[in-house]
Amino acid sequence: MNISVTARRSQGKARRAGNSAAVEAGGRAGFVARGVIYFLVGFIALRIAFGDGGSGGGGGKQADRGGALAEIAQKPFGSVLLWVLGIALAGMALWRLSEAAFGAAGPDGHKATKRLASGARAVFYAFVSYSVLMFAAGDRGSGSGSGDSQSKDVTAEVLGMTGGRWLVATGGAVIAGAGLWIAGRAALRKFHKHLRMGEMSPAVRRAVDITGIFGGVSRGLVFAVAGGFAVAAAVKARSGEAKGMDDTLRSFSTTPAGPWLLALIAVGLVAFGLFSCANARWRRI
Repeated sequence: MNISVTARRSQGKARRAGNSAAVEAGGRAGFVARGVIYFLVGFIALRIAFGDGGSGGGGGKQADRGGALAEIAQKPFGSVLLWVLGIALAGMALWRLSEAAFGAAGPDGHKATKRLASGARAVFYAFVSYSVLMFAAGDRGSGSGSGDSQSKDVTAEVLGMTGGRWLVATGGAVIAGAGLWIAGRAALRKFHKHLRMGEMSPAVRRAVDITGIFGGVSRGLVFAVAGGFAVAAAVKARSGEAKGMDDTLRSFSTTPAGPWLLALIAVGLVAFGLFSCANARWRRI
């Protein structure tokens, strides 16, 4: 009996640790940081759509995380803002880690699949936080390098391995599938279950729906297209076919719709940045 009581008390302490005010604050700060990065990526992509982004090489603006960090660094107090962003993203990683360890908010938050997904997100945000903090510390090659070059280098390395083409194709298919999944969930407003919708005014609820759907679908499409390029790289055995976020976004301007499709996707990424900030206020954590 005493053992059972002790076990329950230990579980209760673990849940309280996972739901502590510090972890919640870290998660909310992380949503703001993510929102700032997506907002800037979308803003840079919008400038590229209208011919103000360079060619993507040399001094041209990069519509990806590295480009967003470089944009921040050029602003007054940019170094301070980079440190704040990096720490906030570490808070996001900590929150996701607590979800993996103790379960997420909601009735199905303790499912093994949910906890595994939270663990994967924790690792991802830990890596992003590290790259931003290294950039803030003066390592301009960390987090700010061309995502396109990195994608091609990694793809070339994997293609050179035994069964590399299958690995690249599988990875690309997973990324493309994840993108379609993200877009589909956004279109179906699945984000409602994660937000305290009842606390919003009708006007705010409409704004959250618009940014959540438009932003989520745009973000999902970018992932899906990037995954498609990876699959093409595997099929053709050419690493040059793989594209990072910047080249993926630029590819939208080569469609019959021209720069207007890129502009639409860019505005969608700006919308996702705003939606992410709304999550900082109304997300169930």
